[in-house]
Amino acid sequence: MFSHNSTHILIVTCDAQTGLVAAWTTCLSAAGGNILELNQYTDLENNKFFMRIAFISESLPSSAGMETLAKCFNAQWHLYPAGVRQKVVILVSKFDHCLADLLYRWRIGELAMTPVAIVSNHPRADTQATDIGSLPFYCLPITKSTKPEQEKKLQTIIENTGADLVILARYMQILSDEMSSWLSGKCINIHHSFLPGFKGARPYHQAHTRGVKLIGATAHYVTTDLDEGPIIEQDVERISHADTPEDLIRKGRDVERRVLSRAVNYHLQRRVILDGNRTIVFPD
Repeated sequence: MFSHNSTHILIVTCDAQTGLVAAWTTCLSAAGGNILELNQYTDLENNKFFMRIAFISESLPSSAGMETLAKCFNAQWHLYPAGVRQKVVILVSKFDHCLADLLYRWRIGELAMTPVAIVSNHPRADTQATDIGSLPFYCLPITKSTKPEQEKKLQTIIENTGADLVILARYMQILSDEMSSWLSGKCINIHHSFLPGFKGARPYHQAHTRGVKLIGATAHYVTTDLDEGPIIEQDVERISHADTPEDLIRKGRDVERRVLSRAVNYHLQRRVILDGNRTIVFPD
């Protein structure tokens, strides 16, 4: 009998060519692997192949065998244990609805993560509506002059906690290019619009003035290009002429919560493969 702890995730990327699925599944089968889920996508336009395999095996395939296979196809591969919860640092400002939602989903077991710190540029009292329990809370106020020093403190928190992922849960500060580069591929932001959208202050009021019929939210990886990182998940909410700016804000909070939680869940389950400025996402 296989145990739940013997579940693993294999990610393979390479140029598109024949025999890829057969070769990798045969390798897993030879090691006694039982495939639970297989997702693959071939980008014909750019001749690229992406595959995610979830499998159960009491003994892992040999690294030598996997490396030999990888060299044969000039492929990159990564093998992850599925049962290990990733450590997460969550950044938040005054709007704590996304923070509350993430913590709720974590507590009921929906998100396989371990929050190790909450960091805010505002005092704890500004997010008192959210129960963070005994989770460590750090207040790092940001001004133009203190930003470099505070980002060094943030980096120290991330390093000392061993965080695998940083989530910007409506953190209303722009990370420096240096911090964004350091967090490349492991920092997810929720943007309060269906990108591209209304930029700058009071986006929902801008949308209301323009009479839009849809609002949305976008979860993406953070890069040095502000709000231009690879998109993981998006969703929209239909509105009408009768909705006030306050209605848009209320509905916007709902779409932000669900988009961010889905994006985080996909990342935690290794369902997101980065490909330059875009992502390949295999939903559950």
